[in-house]
Amino acid sequence: MFERNGPDLRTRLQQGGPVGAFWFSLGSPSLVEVSLEAQPDVVVLDAQHGLWDRLSIEHAIGIVGSRSPVLVRTTDHSHASLSQALDAGAEGVLVPLIETAEQAAAAVAASRFPPHGERSGGGIRPLKHNFAAYYTVANARTVVGVMIETERGVRNARAIIETPGIDFVLIGTGDLALSLGSFPQVDPRHEEACRTVLEACRSAGLPCAIFTPDASAAAKRAKEGYALVVVANDIDAVSRSFQMASDQFASGAPGLPQRD
Repeated sequence: MFERNGPDLRTRLQQGGPVGAFWFSLGSPSLVEVSLEAQPDVVVLDAQHGLWDRLSIEHAIGIVGSRSPVLVRTTDHSHASLSQALDAGAEGVLVPLIETAEQAAAAVAASRFPPHGERSGGGIRPLKHNFAAYYTVANARTVVGVMIETERGVRNARAIIETPGIDFVLIGTGDLALSLGSFPQVDPRHEEACRTVLEACRSAGLPCAIFTPDASAAAKRAKEGYALVVVANDIDAVSRSFQMASDQFASGAPGLPQRD
């Protein structure tokens, strides 16, 4: 929790990145541990769509320690969801399905202790050493990212982005395509919506992030000016690795039928 050398995540984002994220949905702290050998810039634990619960999030953050900042994509934008993620020791939250400035402001309030917000004091990690010191550092360095991933969110992007206390916006490309009715086709409206959010962030001086499916797409989006991109996700990394191994075995072992 906020114990690494060098710039903290908030500073790196403000400097424009690019920050490369490893995104985890399978709920495995061991898989997170293995990934740390690749030195991710930030680890994202997806509690909205992934298999993470309070205990496994706690374990994963304990394993990561000071090696990487951890963001938790919370289950929703309720105070309880945000509080539990931060109490587990996350450096910040990534709040899904933000569509209004009011929702964004509520997320900020839930992530900051009084007098700057409404976060309740608690959690094993914050309390186990020096809560007064944690309180000071947490209010200064906790990262609040909000996800714009619907047509309504894009329409309200400027008001959301101008909400005091927001540290960055992440475009949820998958849900945005669903909301626009453009999935699974390639639709120029989708890229136009992404560009609208990116330009609004630039005008406000706020870092803009975007969900990307792989390292190639992440590199492309980073060149476009996105401050945080997803370099790898655990579902694809595991499934592709197993598929590659299976294909290599089938192509090299005598007597096995060749696969298409």
